[in-house]
Amino acid sequence: MSELSMFFAQNVDCDTTEEFVVSQRFKDKEGHPVAWKLRSMTEDENQECRKAATRKVKGKNGVYTSEIDPNDYMAKLMTSSVVHPDLKNAELQRSYNVLGAEALLRKMLLPGEFAALGERVQALNGFSTDMNELVDEVKN
Repeated sequence: MSELSMFFAQNVDCDTTEEFVVSQRFKDKEGHPVAWKLRSMTEDENQECRKAATRKVKGKNGVYTSEIDPNDYMAKLMTSSVVHPDLKNAELQRSYNVLGAEALLRKMLLPGEFAALGERVQALNGFSTDMNELVDEVKN
């Protein structure tokens, strides 16, 4: 077995999933808090989130620069990591009178719950520093 074999795709744990109780407000029939199922993502998926949260902003002398909206990026990262509940489910979105996974997540959760989910998603995806610091690094 070569020294590189441990890095071969078939030898790497790819998908990490875990359950996380985002809120005590969502309960099952017995009254127990329902855990949400979260998954890790690939860097390709992260790039898609980053690209979707990037906007062209007109600066001095009419020069356009790319700017990442950190709140939008974080919401996209979170919705991409949530497996259950299915945030793309039309019926679930209708029940909150919203359209889109990010809007649903913002409507479903209290600010502290939203922040706790964000921290858990960051940790699950290997971010060891604050997301705002990472966004600042990407900008520079």
